Amino acid sequence: MKLNKTLLLLALASSCMQLFAQKQQTAAASKRPNIVIIISDDHAYQTISAYGSKLMKTPNIDRIANEGVRFDKAYVTNSICGPSRAVILTGKYSHKNGFRDNESSVFNGDQDSFAKQLQRGGYQTAWIGKWHLESKPQGFDFWQVLPNQGQYFNPDFDMMDGSKKRIDGYVTNVITDEAENWLDKRDDSKPFCLVIGHKATHRVWLPDTADLGRFDKVNFPLPANFYDTYQNRKAAEIQDMSIEKTMLMGYDLKMFGSDDKENKDGNFSRMNAAQRAKIDAYYKPIEAQFNVLNLQGKALTEWKFQRYMRDYLSTATSLDRNIGRTLDYLDQHGLSKNTIVIYLSDQGFYMGEHGWFDKRWIYEESFRTPMVMRYPGMVKAGTVSNRFVMNLDIAPTVLDAAGLAIPKDVQGISMLPALKNQADKGRQVLYYHYYENGEHSVSPHFGIRTKRYKLIRFYKRVAGWELYDLQKDPHEMDNKYGKKGYGTITADLYKELNRQINKFEDKDALQILKDR
Repeated sequence: MKLNKTLLLLALASSCMQLFAQKQQTAAASKRPNIVIIISDDHAYQTISAYGSKLMKTPNIDRIANEGVRFDKAYVTNSICGPSRAVILTGKYSHKNGFRDNESSVFNGDQDSFAKQLQRGGYQTAWIGKWHLESKPQGFDFWQVLPNQGQYFNPDFDMMDGSKKRIDGYVTNVITDEAENWLDKRDDSKPFCLVIGHKATHRVWLPDTADLGRFDKVNFPLPANFYDTYQNRKAAEIQDMSIEKTMLMGYDLKMFGSDDKENKDGNFSRMNAAQRAKIDAYYKPIEAQFNVLNLQGKALTEWKFQRYMRDYLSTATSLDRNIGRTLDYLDQHGLSKNTIVIYLSDQGFYMGEHGWFDKRWIYEESFRTPMVMRYPGMVKAGTVSNRFVMNLDIAPTVLDAAGLAIPKDVQGISMLPALKNQADKGRQVLYYHYYENGEHSVSPHFGIRTKRYKLIRFYKRVAGWELYDLQKDPHEMDNKYGKKGYGTITADLYKELNRQINKFEDKDALQILKDR
């Protein structure tokens, strides 16, 4: 009898311990942070007021920075849309994840990603909006993505069941709507990770009708190097991405010259009657005035610059407003205190510097990207970080925050230890490799950036080296490679470049270096 009572007590004790352990696990899971990653397209840090821009106000991006951390030295590994997203997903350089360029690459979804790791770790995962990786998303409980680049008005979406769905409206608003719809229906017993991929501010910079004309009274100053002559910089000289020569009057600036040409443009033909009426009511008078002016030479180039700036910034206005909507949703549903919010662009962008638009280069405006993060209770509000961080670091950072092991083959570094420990200096050198050899005639290249210097090796289209002293020449106008007095610095940087290439196992770059 005593034995039976003893066994019963032991069984009850074991049952209580199991129940207690289960409750502890449930409580631990509930404390794991939710994660919202907002990725924009081609959004220049020069246009964000949190970074000191005077071009426009971005109160909602600024709010993330003010309530968390602003990274002032955030960079990408490969400044082009699809490759950047592949790096963000995998935490690996392009040569490791296989998606090198937008011309021929298809993302192998069978490989590991932070989404798969989170999913296995009990997170509910979703990606909504721009994807641009030429394959179906994996590792997500739900996805709804724009085909290819997507459209600004009445966008189509590829759905999980293989169907296509067209939704009326402006793409930035629609993506936010769909993100909120998923959040409304999610399993609230699980932590979640939601990636919101915005199309804005990608070419062709079509603003929401609510933002048309927002900057028409502003005369934007030309960047100091707008009329760059590219002296001693062969790769920059042969590019095809200038506002003067490359920016198209119809496709980019909406000055088509005839209704027939406008009707044939896919961005316009998909608009409904009400949208088209508002767009035409805005652009047609501008075109009529432009025709009267009959501009030539620099006057024409500078007119194009003003139009570009006005459309781009108007498009960015909707982006910032919708980021605010996402933050408001988290507030209204009691999610803000336990949700990490990361905002970044897939790369930087040119706002007339060197006379350019677009991206691709290791030069600062393209290489550097905006990145801000809010993590209540972990990251002190108003933090400004000058450490080198990269889009490569997003994957290990979210896994670290979720309490999950970071796979050994991940090449990025969690940003959390450095944010907690100011003595942790993090990486001291950035490695970059751009592969594409087609659109805009930007030569493939790789290189490193240290705190002061940048060494670049161009190949294929242009074969050669460039060296910049960023302390003396922050706008990268004076190539010092081969110049007197820079021999020792060049040799040291060359050794460091070799170290980085070997560290990240970039065999293509290593082979090119052998042909120095």
